[in-house]
Amino acid sequence: MRLIASLLLSLPVLAQALGSPDGQLQVDVSINAEQQLVYTVQRAGQPVLLPSRLGLVLEQGDFANGLKLVATSPIKAHREQYTLAAGKKSSVDYRANEQRFTVANAAGQKLVLTLRASNDGLALRYTVDGAGRKQFKDELTSFAFAPEARAWLQPMSVAKTGFARTNPSYEEHYQVDIAVGTPSPMPAGWIFPALFRSGANWVALTEAGMDGRFHASRLQADSTGGIYRIGLPDPREVFTGGHLLADINGPLTTPWRVLAIGPLKTVMESTLGTDLAAPAVPFDKNKLKPGHASWSWALLKDAATVFDVQKRFIDYAADMHWNYTLVDAEWDRQIGDAKMKELADYGRTKGIGLLAWYNSAGDWNDAPQTPRGKLLTAADRQREFARMKAIGVAGLKVDFFGGDGASMIAYYVDLLKESAAAGLLMNFHGATLPRGWSRTYPHLMTVEAVRGLEFTTFTQEDQDAVATHAAMLPFTRNLFDPMDFTPMVFGDNPNIKRTTRNGFELAESVLFLSGIQHFAETPDGMAAVPAYVKGLLRELPRHWDEVRFLDGEPGKFVVIARRAGKQWFIAGLNADSQPRDVQLDLGWLGKAEGQLITDGAGEREFTEGKLAAPAAQLTLAPKGGFVARFR
Repeated sequence: MRLIASLLLSLPVLAQALGSPDGQLQVDVSINAEQQLVYTVQRAGQPVLLPSRLGLVLEQGDFANGLKLVATSPIKAHREQYTLAAGKKSSVDYRANEQRFTVANAAGQKLVLTLRASNDGLALRYTVDGAGRKQFKDELTSFAFAPEARAWLQPMSVAKTGFARTNPSYEEHYQVDIAVGTPSPMPAGWIFPALFRSGANWVALTEAGMDGRFHASRLQADSTGGIYRIGLPDPREVFTGGHLLADINGPLTTPWRVLAIGPLKTVMESTLGTDLAAPAVPFDKNKLKPGHASWSWALLKDAATVFDVQKRFIDYAADMHWNYTLVDAEWDRQIGDAKMKELADYGRTKGIGLLAWYNSAGDWNDAPQTPRGKLLTAADRQREFARMKAIGVAGLKVDFFGGDGASMIAYYVDLLKESAAAGLLMNFHGATLPRGWSRTYPHLMTVEAVRGLEFTTFTQEDQDAVATHAAMLPFTRNLFDPMDFTPMVFGDNPNIKRTTRNGFELAESVLFLSGIQHFAETPDGMAAVPAYVKGLLRELPRHWDEVRFLDGEPGKFVVIARRAGKQWFIAGLNADSQPRDVQLDLGWLGKAEGQLITDGAGEREFTEGKLAAPAAQLTLAPKGGFVARFR
């Protein structure tokens, strides 16, 4: 009775409804009895979000309470068509219905809420127009789920913890299939994308449209009653001497709050995370080359960042028909500029581009790896980018960022804008979630923001957990944005017993999306695999044109099909300790027959066979996987 009474008190008045183009999704916006701005969401007549708060609080104006609706715009059709260099689709056609709601507070100040409803979800943002300073203080946006809803969430690490005080880096394990309302085990909250199941529908929450003037957000740790609220970065997550929260002169517009909504297939094929990002900045198309890279550090660590080893990895990349070799930390000390130029010149004769590592850090952490502190000012970046171009480097990997404060986000955006102007590819590690930046900055090939393969080389505990973790990533971290997990090892690490089978490792090469996929396997490890595996990896597409979600359950298993040109690649993995039977509907392939590579009898073995359309059944080995190719 108490719950019913509470719901009755919050019943909306002056309700306005916005629907998706297909009519399946409906968003109702209203001012409730307490004069608060609220919304509800339903799909196909089923509730997705219960009454949830909206609103902002600025130092110069309170838009949380005492509100009235003063204007509602006509609904208009919104359409954008764009391309992605690094994504699950090469060409995207985004369509939505858009409507604006203007509310006024008791002082007569106005806030505009913009809503877009598309067939695969919802996006919303706030605007406060007018001249003068606008200092962000708080946001009321919430997402209220029914008590029976479930969640798949990654805790947000606490600032200034972890290796050399480098957190937060979005590198925790997921809480899998938990009850909504479960508090985060870390007080910093939960990261985006956050995944929920609400009845027959799934919901993936994230944000997009980060232009360098706003801080990045998260979900608060406390979600009592299944109500998740927008949370703010830790005060320590700032660039040296910089500000934490948005502080803007003139009109203030927040990033988009993005909710992909629908059956799991709809959410998995959604591009909302990039649909709501800004259009692409100019970049030299001749230099915009997604692909694959060899990389010594994953298994060989710092001692291998020397000239002879890196030259060998260039030869390895050339033999595998890949595009790049990444030279990691300490290259400035252990190789030096002159020998790096020699490596770059040698790579050019082999058709291999060189990528160079940098430490982003000022004084926000203690990571000692070099080159360090070389990118902190515009003058620094201009000098270093010119230096890299003179050496012949194609792009940079920049590591160890300091969090999500507005000044730190501005640092990311400065790096992206200035590297675009310099014609250098970019990769961020120890970093925040990119939140659609791969559309706005197409040269941002990939971003870590994940507990990647490197952790499985440090401890057996991480190795034991990696199968479930990997089976979460296509549904969450890698749902919208490129991810530098650095996949694929076919042997064991020193003192670490790998728990995944070879088919599982191979499947990651197709399942995980990255503009440049940095493979962890070494030349020696690759030399031991069958010729048909090497052949597939040599011919693996550099980017994808289309995606189809075939089957899966977050943290359990996943099967995805990807098209490149006229070829389809289908990959799947099983995180469970028991075999799993999967039925695949391959009707769109007609009666084609494809190459199948999956696990052999032993954990470190492969087997080759055939997979036939239009329907197929596969048994996935425990912690095993497969890749099938249809030419």
